[in-house]
Amino acid sequence: MSNPPHGGILKDLVARDQPISEQLLQESSTLESIILTDRQLCDLELIISGGFSPLEGFLNEKDYNRVVDELRLADGTLWSMPINLDVSQEDVDRHSLKPAQRIALRDPRNDSPIAILTIDDIYRPDKVKEANLVFGDDDVAHPAVKYLHQSVKEFYVGGKVQAIQAPVHYDYVAYRNTPAQIRAYFQKLNWTRVVAFQTRNPMHRAHRELTVRAARSRQANVLINPVVGLTKPGDIDHFTRVRVYEAIIRRYPTGMAALSLLPLAMRMAGPREALWHAIIRKNHGCSHFIIGRDHAGPGKNSAGKDFYGPYDAQHLVEKYKGEIDIEVVPFQQVTYLPDSDEYVPSNEVPAGAKTLDISGTELRRRLRTGAHIPEWFSYPEVVALLRESHPPRSKQGFTVFLTGYHASKKEHIARALQVSLNQQGGRSISLLLGETIRGKLSSELGFSKRERDININRLGFVAAELTKAGAGVIVAPIAPYEEARQQARQEVEKNGGFFLVHVATPLEQCVAWDRDGVYERAKKGEITGFTGIDDPYETPKKAELVVDPSTESVAQIVRHIILLLDQQGYFGDV
Repeated sequence: MSNPPHGGILKDLVARDQPISEQLLQESSTLESIILTDRQLCDLELIISGGFSPLEGFLNEKDYNRVVDELRLADGTLWSMPINLDVSQEDVDRHSLKPAQRIALRDPRNDSPIAILTIDDIYRPDKVKEANLVFGDDDVAHPAVKYLHQSVKEFYVGGKVQAIQAPVHYDYVAYRNTPAQIRAYFQKLNWTRVVAFQTRNPMHRAHRELTVRAARSRQANVLINPVVGLTKPGDIDHFTRVRVYEAIIRRYPTGMAALSLLPLAMRMAGPREALWHAIIRKNHGCSHFIIGRDHAGPGKNSAGKDFYGPYDAQHLVEKYKGEIDIEVVPFQQVTYLPDSDEYVPSNEVPAGAKTLDISGTELRRRLRTGAHIPEWFSYPEVVALLRESHPPRSKQGFTVFLTGYHASKKEHIARALQVSLNQQGGRSISLLLGETIRGKLSSELGFSKRERDININRLGFVAAELTKAGAGVIVAPIAPYEEARQQARQEVEKNGGFFLVHVATPLEQCVAWDRDGVYERAKKGEITGFTGIDDPYETPKKAELVVDPSTESVAQIVRHIILLLDQQGYFGDV
């Protein structure tokens, strides 16, 4: 059970119960340091724990090129995913990075040194080639391709690492095990055949049934091994999911299943990812691995088609299963039969039998609206946990983001809306006017595009935090640039609703309403960089509502906004 994949030497570079390497810790204090990104930290943790065996560091150029081209390391060992330490030109220059140099790799959460890397080489990857060969497309609708082009820096640094200490976690410590610890656990319990179940979503009754069936048919035990590193944007947070896994593990027959968390940064790379997942589970001592339909698929591309075929992942892992020495278990769809109160494989449903199912979309609708979720679909304790973390919209926060020219009356609308929402009741209402934010949070900023974007980013952050706490937030800056507005939307929508209201008052009317004479001063050149005079206002492309106070009253506009919020369920069930 402790044998590694493809005959390599499997070892933890550092075990969690080992003391910190004081010698390396002292050395790290004298070295140039790189602060890791969240993804790099996940990768490094699995390198030093043995989860990424046979890797002993980040890929050098020879390994990287062969992995991209052939799914193998330079020595021929099977490995499907590039694991890279990306750095910028600024990093290279600031730290004078060069081959044979030793650098400390630090945890971004607490600045503690995790490992020392000895540089093999520094190289510039072909990102388009990497996207096409690893992810099958250079389409930024794929989250990993988008991350590759927008977040990954221009150089990769390859080299082996020496572990100083494992990253420290403060959540679910009892479930965070190295591969060696998991293999020792299996050996202690005499678990010689173990089916691994990969998941990044909450589990329901159907998942329990299919994993139990898979284990019984193979006379095996089950390792529930969910990803708690980085998953697909928009996924349910891992805190909620782990509480669900804790609840559902109690529903398995005694002694059949175990739960251990995997600090993996997923790439959603479909077939290559499935092969990667299988190697990782073999490193953890598993003999079987469940692979679902469109395993680790990111959804649809820009043309509306799935990035990968439904069974591409199963076929690729099946191709290499002898080399990995792990058995593929196809994810078998199960269906609920209400007449017998049981789940059975879809291909075993008797002719004419009544079946029931709830799709993922329907489940999200029921959570959003507070509608009933039946016990045949999910266990009551699981539903209670999901409702706690995902209350219906009538209990969620939201942000109304009013944007428009100076003196467009957006502030009048914002104040009137605050009064109306306070009258409505049900949640606290916060009003963040542009002038307030400028005075309280951004007093040091000027009015260049960069400084305006910083101001809106701060505003978006504050609105997102208030929204997460369940408040109603009204913001009313000028916010002239589309990209900054979209960034604010993305920040808020992680936690609740975002409604962009374009206060489309014509510029000439704004000039007429300007009691402070600011427009006239801008026209005379006394003020520069003024929106609408010598600086542009980019018309919103995707506003939820467009209003014009020059053609309808503030009261009418407030009514439009209230109706929009009500239609979306923020004042009760849809």
